[in-house]
Amino acid sequence: MDDDPWVSDSLKRVLTFGGHTVEAAPGAEEALALFEPGKFDLVIADYKMPGMQGDELAALLKARAPDQKIIILTGHVEELRSQDKPLAADLVIGKPFALREFLEAINKLLNRAD
Repeated sequence: MDDDPWVSDSLKRVLTFGGHTVEAAPGAEEALALFEPGKFDLVIADYKMPGMQGDELAALLKARAPDQKIIILTGHVEELRSQDKPLAADLVIGKPFALREFLEAINKLLNRAD
């Protein structure tokens, strides 16, 4: 989710309250260890993480499961979008973001109504 434990915990609570089952990993390496194709409906990753950036994690996950839905959260939207390589994530959400925007993005990617 997010490398900031407070943000990750807050998002986990919101998603759990909304009826989602959530597994959180403190970093990209842990997320890779948890990931299995077909296990998750959606992966949410922070762009700036220790060890590996969110776009790198997204590319590795998409290589293992091309249909995996992935959202990247970032306070560095322009930096991410200015890269010369294609982005493996399905959606980028800039920080700070409104909770409603975040939930709408999840519902849209998962093809669910509000």
